[in-house]
Amino acid sequence: MAGGSMTALVTGASRGIGLAIARELAEVGYNLALVARNEEALKQVAADIETACGVHVKPVPADLAQEESYNRIVSETVAAFGGIDLLVNCAGLAQQGSFTEVVPEEWNKIFAVNAKAPFFICKEALPYLKQSQKPIIINIASVVGFKGYINQSVYSSSKHALTGFTKVLAKEVQPFGIRVHLISPGGVATEMVTKMRPDIKADELLQPEEIAEIVRFLVTRKGRGTIDQFYLRRYSSLAFD
Repeated sequence: MAGGSMTALVTGASRGIGLAIARELAEVGYNLALVARNEEALKQVAADIETACGVHVKPVPADLAQEESYNRIVSETVAAFGGIDLLVNCAGLAQQGSFTEVVPEEWNKIFAVNAKAPFFICKEALPYLKQSQKPIIINIASVVGFKGYINQSVYSSSKHALTGFTKVLAKEVQPFGIRVHLISPGGVATEMVTKMRPDIKADELLQPEEIAEIVRFLVTRKGRGTIDQFYLRRYSSLAFD
């Protein structure tokens, strides 16, 4: 057990990878502050997890494309639970199409959610993570943060940014005993991937629960001040491998 007093803040938690991670963390005893745009879906997720796992769950509806959300998300979490022990930045937006078709508004929104929000939520959460006995940050990136794939210019660029930030963050917070992990999955069976790559068969994709299992390993293992990186793939032929 992670301990009933431990608190995790998870973004993108109403579906897909974020939802799977939230469920996994609840199973090991974390109280949860869950962030997503869809308030109705988020409240239902919170109720379901509380019933199933017996932990406390606070839904925090927010649009990560809005700068004012960063401080509010952290403040509401701390007000509800007294602190933050684990931060999981999972929310993300994607784009499919030639870079010649991208308009500034689309670029700005994807970067705001995929790169800017994790950056500043980490900044807002840092004072509370410093007070934790087991502080951890986990950023969910993508294989496209290391490789380039046609028609994914904005998504790939934003995940490169998140990857670069995470590498620097790990070194800067290591003196405080904060563990920082970057998980970079290939194609995962989520609604976003289905829309971007309908040609990929579902059985060729990773499942969200597989990512959640890695998060569970990271938060239950012993050790402090660790810098790790997980790069996941299933089939080399996939554009998300």
